[in-house]
Amino acid sequence: MISVGMARVLRRLRRREGPAGVESVIAAATEILGVDGLAVSLLAEGDAIELMWCTDEDTRRFEDLQFTLGEGPGPDTVRSGVMVWAPDLTCVRPDHWPAMALEAEFRAVFCFPMGVGAIRVGVLTALRRTPGSLTSSETDDALALAGALTAYCLEDDAPHDDREHAGFPGALGRAVVHQATGMLSVQLSLPLPKALLRLRAHAYGSGRSLTDTAQDIVDRRLCLAPDGPPPTVADKDGLP
Repeated sequence: MISVGMARVLRRLRRREGPAGVESVIAAATEILGVDGLAVSLLAEGDAIELMWCTDEDTRRFEDLQFTLGEGPGPDTVRSGVMVWAPDLTCVRPDHWPAMALEAEFRAVFCFPMGVGAIRVGVLTALRRTPGSLTSSETDDALALAGALTAYCLEDDAPHDDREHAGFPGALGRAVVHQATGMLSVQLSLPLPKALLRLRAHAYGSGRSLTDTAQDIVDRRLCLAPDGPPPTVADKDGLP
């Protein structure tokens, strides 16, 4: 059973007030859920997830880290269609999301799948700076929010240009990653998956976001050499 506060939040979402309305909804839901950040990411081509809305810059950086690494609780949730929780990121197995616990500013992550039956829509991610699990009431509220956001995104009259007006780069910002990957594929004579791997490796090795690195490539401020690629994420973490 959802709380009175979450019921009010969901009524606001049903009013369909556009992108600003969704941002205010997830901001209000953050306080009700007792978390420090919320993010909504939608499934794009393949198993890629694109950030649509988030509450703050720290949350955006966490989502960007998952996007750069190509791993984390969010991608795992989208692939599996089930909740993925990490109440304490420092306790995650060393071979599971190896860079996540070291790089992330948050210490607890809770991901809820967005979808209907076999239809996958995206993932709702809740973040805390301190370790600890969600209560049963908070879990019920988060599940209700994920379901309402799923319905919002699947409605035919949902605003399809929300991402153009959001306060964070979202899918349009990450479209540059696909463009840069295509350019690298041609320049380095690599298939697209390997070109994306080179791009991710360079971004992570240089300590910059994947989006910013891709923008430099598209703007021709950065050119990756065919030989001598930077260390991959696995190399950086000392893994084979």
